[in-house]
Amino acid sequence: MINKPLAFRMRPETLDEVIGQNKLKSFLNNLLQSESLLSMVFYGTPGTGKTTIAKAFAKSFNSYSICLNAVTDNKAKMEQAFSEAIRFNPSIVIIDEIHRLDKGKQDLLLPHLENGDFYLIGCTTANPLLSLNPAIRSRTRLLETLPLEVSEIKEGLLRAIKSPKGLDDKKKFSPEAIQYLASISGGDMRFALNQLEAIALSYSKDHLITIDDAKAISSIPNFLGDKDGDEHYDTVSAFQKSIRGSQVDAAIYYLAKILRSGDLEGIIRRLMVTAYEDVGLGNPQAVDRCYNACQVAREVGLPEAEIPLAFTVVDLCLSPKSKSATWAIEKADTLVDSNPIQVRDYLKLKRVGVKEEDSYPYDLPQVWKMLEYLPDSLVGEKFYEPWLNGKYEKALAENLKELEKTKRITDVAKAKTDAKTRK
Repeated sequence: MINKPLAFRMRPETLDEVIGQNKLKSFLNNLLQSESLLSMVFYGTPGTGKTTIAKAFAKSFNSYSICLNAVTDNKAKMEQAFSEAIRFNPSIVIIDEIHRLDKGKQDLLLPHLENGDFYLIGCTTANPLLSLNPAIRSRTRLLETLPLEVSEIKEGLLRAIKSPKGLDDKKKFSPEAIQYLASISGGDMRFALNQLEAIALSYSKDHLITIDDAKAISSIPNFLGDKDGDEHYDTVSAFQKSIRGSQVDAAIYYLAKILRSGDLEGIIRRLMVTAYEDVGLGNPQAVDRCYNACQVAREVGLPEAEIPLAFTVVDLCLSPKSKSATWAIEKADTLVDSNPIQVRDYLKLKRVGVKEEDSYPYDLPQVWKMLEYLPDSLVGEKFYEPWLNGKYEKALAENLKELEKTKRITDVAKAKTDAKTRK
């Protein structure tokens, strides 16, 4: 008879058996003590015990519970489960992957939540603020399950080694091997137990499994999700903020982490945006070098692409920063949305009805910087404010100061005359 996976066999059955998640367990224990129930959504990275905690809580509460999966269970099965749950009081419906509920399944669920027919515990690896239907979100308490600490993973591994449900002390591991498995787990207990089982099955009963044995079987760390998961996007966010904050070691670490997901195009896209958005006019040459490095990365592909990418990450991190262009366009965007304003006649492409002396002087460059280009209602409005972090933008700021000494006018004919007089 083939045993079920170790992670399944070691799944806690009560809240007291759950390792870690102390803040969440404290809240749930308070509910148990007060004999209270409410609908909840547990969210967090894989392997942090969301479904396990939901089932353990339902069992500890001694209530009727039904487990469903938003992906694999169809509408008919859900409808049957909801009807069954209504017959018991209290009852809990646990829905895995709740963010994947389609509209039809949501339409089934929402009236029951509104009427209090049963209590819901949803489980999801997605950020509920982004992925959950607002109607479901407003009727539930959002509770996060956190990645486990290395010490907590070690506790789970040692428990599995000794437990009759686990390895029943039939395999021996060195402390260094246990420490290694805990350190590469990324806070994911299921990942750690799966690695433990794979290693245990690879060696004989009398063999002391060392750290070298563990590395030979399990050498790839768990990087918390793939390129489509929330953890990936959180890491990308941390990556850009590290560049903006000029902490080069942090940015290099997050670059390495993202590259493990294989998302080369995602990295390139984010780097080029970051270069223009956060470095910008503070160091335009670094912006150009970023583009060139990204093109080289595309040409050579992974894993060699990490070299030009690391080059540009260091360059962008340690460059002077300027968001002046970014903030300028953002301010203009806001004003455009609230002020639909016409272009001045002498700036229009087709100069219908405009006298020759009042037309735009394509052949008189000396007039160009004498004219007012903003509409009347926006004259004097400032969108661009220089940052003086880099030599290049300091030079731009000086040029801007000189240009502002000339009062711009809207009388094109007068500007032409004044320009000719100054010759």
